[in-house]
Amino acid sequence: MTSPTRQPSGRSGPLAGIRVIEFAGIGPGPHAAMLLADLGADVLRVQRPGQLPDPNRNADALLRGRRMIEANLKNPADRETILNLVAKADVVIEGFRPGVMERLGFGPDDLHAVNPALVYGRMTGWGQDGPRAELAGHDMNYISLTGMLHAIGRPDEKPTPPLNLVGDFGGGSMFLVMGVLAALVERSVSGKGDVIDAAMCDGASVLGQMMWAFRGTGLWQDRRGVNLLDTGAPFYEVYETSDGKWMAVGAIEPQFYAELLKGLELDPESLPNQLDVTKWGELKQTFTDTFKTKTRDEWAAIFDGTDACTSPILDYTEAPADPHLAARGTLVEIDGVMQAQVAPRFARSATETPTGPVREATDPATVWQ
Repeated sequence: MTSPTRQPSGRSGPLAGIRVIEFAGIGPGPHAAMLLADLGADVLRVQRPGQLPDPNRNADALLRGRRMIEANLKNPADRETILNLVAKADVVIEGFRPGVMERLGFGPDDLHAVNPALVYGRMTGWGQDGPRAELAGHDMNYISLTGMLHAIGRPDEKPTPPLNLVGDFGGGSMFLVMGVLAALVERSVSGKGDVIDAAMCDGASVLGQMMWAFRGTGLWQDRRGVNLLDTGAPFYEVYETSDGKWMAVGAIEPQFYAELLKGLELDPESLPNQLDVTKWGELKQTFTDTFKTKTRDEWAAIFDGTDACTSPILDYTEAPADPHLAARGTLVEIDGVMQAQVAPRFARSATETPTGPVREATDPATVWQ
């Protein structure tokens, strides 16, 4: 395994000493590279010439915490430079369609010939094989075929795209990072590199494993908005308040549900049984009417410090001021851009607040000397 003593001074975290080459792409690839850099890896982004961030604008915060070099992979001199860096790297990640890196001469076989211990991570939507492997797509497409998009939404309404969290980042970059870390652990035993086929459609399916399990045991219907966790249950729902804002209710367990009713000042004896599905509509209407009697912040104060699993829904402007998030430093401003702090946290291999995206290329001759 690579020695942490190779890490440039000033970096810390559990991946200190790990060298990563990121071939520039968009979405989940840069997000995965950011996560590795957040955890202390020395990540070098290989960018096409002329595509560095505009110095007069805020740069993409997904590009934080790493250096960049410019290279034309079809230029012989630049190719030699990159291959020399590959020989010193631990990990390469790329997010092109299958076959693109092979045609450029930077596929897994090409790079393993230079560095047999290299962990080669491949991030795609459809995977390296299968009928759709060569086709374009986006987050929505990858989760549409898995059943995940179908399951998200209100009864008798169209499915609701969950931003690009389920495909790109949950099913994509997170599984790529997990694969990279697993391969690094295995390499410490075998001494050999590996190739990771991280497909967003695969990862999104794994994210939905609990829903598949519920469905397999008869506890989940294919209809939207009628199940336990898809807003079908009145105790797992969002409710509008008198000022047009919203509260989130997740009081599933009986003891938490009792706290919810206490805060709402509702008599349990006057209500249908919590788990009587035939009465969920009636119960939901009661909660709807009750939440509209107070403002969001009034309800937030009532439920603050309780186990009712009921919380205010904050927007991006409000979230950084939340007392809990502020106390943990969950959100941080870097180069004038509010963004998420590094996660998870480590007791011994402490990470640091990342640096913002660079705006100038690094001289490759100075890298990893």
